[in-house]
Amino acid sequence: MVRYLKSGASLATRAEADRHVRETVEQTLADIEAKGDEAVRRLSETFDRWSPASFRLSPEEIEQAMSEVSPRDLEDIRFAQAQIRRFAEAQLASMQPVEIETRPGVWLGHKHVPIASVGCYIPGGAYPMVASAHMSVLTAKVAGVKRVVAAAPPYKGKPHPAIVAAMHLAGADEILVLGGVQAVGAMAIGTDTIAPVDMLVGPGNAFVAEAKRQLFGRVGIDLFAGPTETLVIADDSVDGLLCATDLLGQAEHGPTSPAALLTNSPALAQQTQEAIDALLQKLPTADIARKAWDTYGEIIVCDSHEEMLEVANEMAYEHVQVMTEDPEFYLERMINYGALFLGPRTNVAFGDKVIGTNHTLPTRKAARYTGGLWVGKFLKTCTYQRILTDEASAEIGRYCSRLCALEGFVGHGEQANERVRRYGRQEVPYASAVTS
Repeated sequence: MVRYLKSGASLATRAEADRHVRETVEQTLADIEAKGDEAVRRLSETFDRWSPASFRLSPEEIEQAMSEVSPRDLEDIRFAQAQIRRFAEAQLASMQPVEIETRPGVWLGHKHVPIASVGCYIPGGAYPMVASAHMSVLTAKVAGVKRVVAAAPPYKGKPHPAIVAAMHLAGADEILVLGGVQAVGAMAIGTDTIAPVDMLVGPGNAFVAEAKRQLFGRVGIDLFAGPTETLVIADDSVDGLLCATDLLGQAEHGPTSPAALLTNSPALAQQTQEAIDALLQKLPTADIARKAWDTYGEIIVCDSHEEMLEVANEMAYEHVQVMTEDPEFYLERMINYGALFLGPRTNVAFGDKVIGTNHTLPTRKAARYTGGLWVGKFLKTCTYQRILTDEASAEIGRYCSRLCALEGFVGHGEQANERVRRYGRQEVPYASAVTS
């Protein structure tokens, strides 16, 4: 039996917040569409108090920002990027082209084609998300994207040096100091000074996520994403302090970030709540984490691992941290999640920052139908066909002619008939199906 010792905000509360965000973003994108650079500059001045001569950094400005980053920080950035590059390259190597002869003389195949241009958004409001540059820019470049535009908001009135360094070291072709809806809108729609891209990727706040949703179709996007979600699945093999630390470590992302404990141990559930109360007395980011936990935090107690598995798959959370005696049970059986973190020795922060997997992941149950950002998201798998013999063309043509007639597509049928006439040397009356 599933019991909620603590439940989160109602769906009605979330729906009302979503409505406000949706309407605001719709108006903002229309403004950018109509007024281009003028609207982008006005929005940047309003929300970020930022209005430079150009939002695009020059090589000299990039060099200046790099010089402000300590050698140790640069070393750490390079280390993280090496891990992410290595995993992305391994993923790319697994994606092989296909070519197969399905009938004598009939060859079908597919090849992987990089997207031509991508806009990568790197959040930098409350926290400068340096790691997001690795996850998006670097992965796109490994995939072979020719033009990568990276955008991040100013931080305390200037470009954030570490974000600029990360974007540059990851291989960004253009770096914009521009934030929020105005950044993703400018990259997708284009202005007089910013050429549009073909795809938008990267995390962001609710307004950025909604902008990507509204722009989808005009450009591609990586996935629909909302506030960070974390689910800790735990049993008596771990203690409440570890669970509390990992829940609050993600709740600090923002006041609307859900964090949930799923356990088969009532004692651990109580222990975790007590540890959360204690940690919130000393965590420097407690103001944000407390709001997230109070409004969206959950503690769910089940009777068995099978029941926890069922609940976890229904929740379909972005991050699922499994700290049980047998984490392999969940690796083998879970189907709805953004990323799994198996065992107490790992955690979501490792994945967020450095270990090598991507931290741009599906939220709000999107894990039911998609995984997270990876090198394959930047590749279009495009099919092709070739027929090398007259006999094969005529054979396929006869079948196609009859199937087109079955559907009433006479023009389609004539495409097939003309091949039968030319390559099968067979008389076929115009607009008729092949009979033999």
